Amino acid sequence: MKYQILVDSASDLKSDYIQDQNIGFKVIPLTININDQEYVDNDDLNCEQMLKDMHKSKKNSSACPAPESFLQNFDSAEYTFIVTITAKLSGCYNAACVAKNSYSKPENVHVIDSKAVSGTEILIVDKLVELIKEGLSFEEIKTKIDEFRDERNLYFILQKFDNLVNNGRMSKIAGLIASKLVIRPICIAHEGEIKMAKKIIGIKNAFAKMVQMIKEKAKDFSKQTIIITHCFAEEEAKEIKSNIEKLCNFKEIRILPMRGLCSYYALEKGVIVCH
Repeated sequence: MKYQILVDSASDLKSDYIQDQNIGFKVIPLTININDQEYVDNDDLNCEQMLKDMHKSKKNSSACPAPESFLQNFDSAEYTFIVTITAKLSGCYNAACVAKNSYSKPENVHVIDSKAVSGTEILIVDKLVELIKEGLSFEEIKTKIDEFRDERNLYFILQKFDNLVNNGRMSKIAGLIASKLVIRPICIAHEGEIKMAKKIIGIKNAFAKMVQMIKEKAKDFSKQTIIITHCFAEEEAKEIKSNIEKLCNFKEIRILPMRGLCSYYALEKGVIVCH
């Protein structure tokens, strides 16, 4: 096999996402540790039960995969692309780079820091498949995929910020504002870090403002896909989709449930939007 794509489970993808005999695909799981129990973020993880256990726990955290989790897959194809959660929030990117530098042919591995999470990683994976099918060389794909990554946008609105604050992913002040008041922050990914872009009163107003922010990015979205991922917030995701359809002409709007890692940080009713 000439090409394969490895992506971490912060992408919210399942192992059967790409079924193409010419392109290898594998999701490398992160783990969530609750008290003394390890929850592997694979296809079998029951996110609802994990969150219930987490809410009852006094100690919990997440962990990135070891370099060996990537390294052991490299010989399955001539060239490997790895897509990871932003390096600013996880050690996953660094683990993938360690694996690449430990490989006998590091020049045949390209590690892509998504500078985001969830739907952004999905869009990068989709673009990689497109470029591979166009018959481009490995070096050409490397250049184009990095350019594509830099053009992505991510927004999120959460209703709970406990784990982002407790694990140092968000400031305590921002978390306090979001948790104690009716203000709903609209956050964005900026150079791989979480930034609070707007503070809006009321969740429905926040959804509407987020869609307006998306609309301001371009006049024509007809060639773009937008992905909405959610943590047990399907109705909220559908409302956001409806609002987007009224203002933007995206080629496709997809709604997907979050997997373990994103559910752990977004918590119930969290929504992430990427395009």
